Amino acid sequence: MTLAAADPGLVTAESEPEVRPRRRGYASYVGLKVLGSIGSLFFMLVVNFFLFRVLPGDPAHTLGRGRLSTEAQVEAFNKTYGLQQPVWQQFLTFLHNTFTGQLGISVQYRLPVSQLIADRMVPTILLVGTSTILATVIGVYLGIRGAWGRGSRFDKVTTGTSLTLYAMPEWWLGLLLIAALGVGFWIFPGVFPTGGLHSPDVDPNSLKGVLDTTWHLVLPVTTLTLAYLADYSLIMRSSLLDELGEDYLQTARAKGLRDIQVRNRHAVRNALLPTTTIVALNIGFVVSGAITVETVFSIPGLGLLATDAIQVPDFWVLQGTFLVASAGVIFANLIANLLYGLLDPRVRT
Repeated sequence: MTLAAADPGLVTAESEPEVRPRRRGYASYVGLKVLGSIGSLFFMLVVNFFLFRVLPGDPAHTLGRGRLSTEAQVEAFNKTYGLQQPVWQQFLTFLHNTFTGQLGISVQYRLPVSQLIADRMVPTILLVGTSTILATVIGVYLGIRGAWGRGSRFDKVTTGTSLTLYAMPEWWLGLLLIAALGVGFWIFPGVFPTGGLHSPDVDPNSLKGVLDTTWHLVLPVTTLTLAYLADYSLIMRSSLLDELGEDYLQTARAKGLRDIQVRNRHAVRNALLPTTTIVALNIGFVVSGAITVETVFSIPGLGLLATDAIQVPDFWVLQGTFLVASAGVIFANLIANLLYGLLDPRVRT
């Protein structure tokens, strides 16, 4: 007779049922992530509102840059931009205008901020979006091949090169490419344009204009691609190395699968999970642009718009660009979390 049979109230460790954490359904998982993103978005709106209102001094004189000499001009300025209202009322107005797409009027350009951002977003997406896609494809390939042949000459060369490029400031790398491939050096003439999005005498909407824009984007896209390359290659390499010692790969080999099938069907699929997060977050940063690269190559995108707004200062443009950039990162992070829940159901536990 066992102890448990002699005394029903006595339960041994072996007889205790194993309590496993309950796994949420995908719908509830999505709901929680969406609520979290809404909370992050609201917090970002609060920060965005107060960030440009805690600066010392009178906003009218700061934004007017000495051009408002009379009380009537100051009063008209405050009325135009709603600065005469209490802070809480300004915040409610700010929320209402944000959700209706009214981001204010630019002090520098005298145009709606939403219109400025819409005009500048296309060059930024072309520049940073293209470089992100190229860096992702090339970096993931280099990481997979380097991890699978760990310690090989290919692995050492690609890892060292990626780290070297990653350590370079983007603006400095861009200047090197301009000097080497734009201006030219020694007996080699310059081939690519040194700045701008397209030539002034070409219609950007025509086929010739599209080709001209592509030619102008070669150097800045190359700069960002080389700068972002290490993000994907090193993370993919590290993730794949972690998977190489797992038992399921030995099981796959025992089934008779070839080495390349084991890598592509099993190891790479699991190793892509951390890379998915980096890809999603970098896609979110597309809307914010690469400020230094857009400045070096004179690309009229969101980054250059924010740089000009800082010099004025144009608070409403800064507020709008910060809003778009932050919302893009939050949305991309939400997409990454939802993809995680599909690719690996364990995260829903």
